[in-house]
Amino acid sequence: MSKVHLLELKKSMGKKLSLKFNGGRHIHGLLWGFDPFMNLVIVGSVEMAASGQQNKRMVGIQGNRSIMLEVLE
Repeated sequence: MSKVHLLELKKSMGKKLSLKFNGGRHIHGLLWGFDPFMNLVIVGSVEMAASGQQNKRMVGIQGNRSIMLEVLE
């Protein structure tokens, strides 16, 4: 990952994100931490499951799992 992308993530610390994954999974939460491989720690996350169920928790996400990352704030 380039230094530019890491700086953009650093600016997003503590802001609400929307993440989309393969298989239709979708998570909203606050970015709490990351590393150079774009592994993310999201706190207060809410998973929008296909069944309509919402699960709240802290999650660690491998950088190669996300399809799209959007800053909501």
